[in-house]
Amino acid sequence: MQQYTYLLINFFTVIICFIFSFHPKIKFSRHFKAFLGASLMVAVFFIVWDSWFTKIGVWWFNDNYLIGVRLLGLPVEEILFFICIPFSCIFTYYCLDQFFKLDWKPLPEKIFVVISILVSFFLALWFSPLLYTFMTFLTTGLSLFILYFILKVRWIGKASFIYFLLMPGFLAVNGILTGTGLESPIVNYTPGKFLGIRILTIPIEDTVYGYEMILWNLYFFQWFKKDKNSEEDNTLLS
Repeated sequence: MQQYTYLLINFFTVIICFIFSFHPKIKFSRHFKAFLGASLMVAVFFIVWDSWFTKIGVWWFNDNYLIGVRLLGLPVEEILFFICIPFSCIFTYYCLDQFFKLDWKPLPEKIFVVISILVSFFLALWFSPLLYTFMTFLTTGLSLFILYFILKVRWIGKASFIYFLLMPGFLAVNGILTGTGLESPIVNYTPGKFLGIRILTIPIEDTVYGYEMILWNLYFFQWFKKDKNSEEDNTLLS
């Protein structure tokens, strides 16, 4: 049973959200296609990143908790992670956005984004010898800049707040992956490649890595969903 640990983590992360996707007051199931398109697009980038970091030894996986199937040098469970975690996060965002008014005013959001970009770039440069730290803060800073100033999205403040609300669940899942409650971690990090600052057993970089991943999932999810709505409107007009 131990070899199914990571697989079961993915399953239990997504199953409740998946069931409630069909609730008549939520109807997230209508957007499964938009989510899948978004998650696959984002997953390609993070899988390549993950595969590279695994190859060069930034992190490695404990085979005792895996079923043994690998693609691009990654356990299949790790690849499923890039579908299951975003599904739960996007579902939660969708529900909260549907039932609550969480939009930020323009000025506070702009200040938040600018400060986040500057802090990300500063930390990337300051800790440039640490590969995971450098890459995580650099790409997060770039992502925020592209999303806000080039793609003109205006939900980063709201998304950041919801990500903060999701943090207990994130810490629970990533905590198990990094060794909480287990004899040894499923995902192991090589010293000297990251800061070494942990929240429980979780490298602090993981929280930023997850934040960046969710932002891009959310952007492409709304992009695909908007295209679908446009198609439906054109069908009604024709």
